[in-house]
Amino acid sequence: MVGEPMSSRERILSRVRSALSDVPRDEDFPVPREYERTRSGPDVVELLVDRLVDYKAVVHEADDAATAVAEALARRGVRRLAVPAGISEEWLGEAEAVRDDPPLTNAALNDLDGVVTGCAVAIAETGTIILDASEDQGRRALTLVPDYHLCVVRRDQIVRTVPEALERLDPTRPLTWISGPSATSDIELNRVEGVHGPRTLEVLIAGSELEEA
Repeated sequence: MVGEPMSSRERILSRVRSALSDVPRDEDFPVPREYERTRSGPDVVELLVDRLVDYKAVVHEADDAATAVAEALARRGVRRLAVPAGISEEWLGEAEAVRDDPPLTNAALNDLDGVVTGCAVAIAETGTIILDASEDQGRRALTLVPDYHLCVVRRDQIVRTVPEALERLDPTRPLTWISGPSATSDIELNRVEGVHGPRTLEVLIAGSELEEA
């Protein structure tokens, strides 16, 4: 009896399995993972600031996050901004908090002056800030659509290396890795900012815990 004809997908997978039939399995040749996870070097806060400034981010340090956020927003003249659930309105000074509940449309986000968030972890050596959609960060669109992003990074969230950061992250969460303001270059290396994310990234490195709204 002739069997059912194979679909294109089944034929491709069959060929792949055949081609890999003599390839050793991972358990036969374990991959060594005893690589370096951290190293000595400059102070991690100073190193992060240096990398962020090199990426053209605006960086401030402050002990009192709430006061520093309000001052940063006032300097920029921010009137209305997206604010995740985990950020208190008391931080915003005269600015109006626009909550993402129900979720704001992209057009509504684009009309705002910016967004303020916390972060999950920051990597000093690469100048990278990582968001994981926690209560103080909100969904990814909040930090990709507005033209201005003010991100609060606690000093205890700063690590030196990428492996150290990965150990703190939950890989099942939606992770956004940010290294400076959004920027790209064309074939002639003309830099254009704000193409696929905020044109201005302002980072506040603070010592105080984030207060929930």
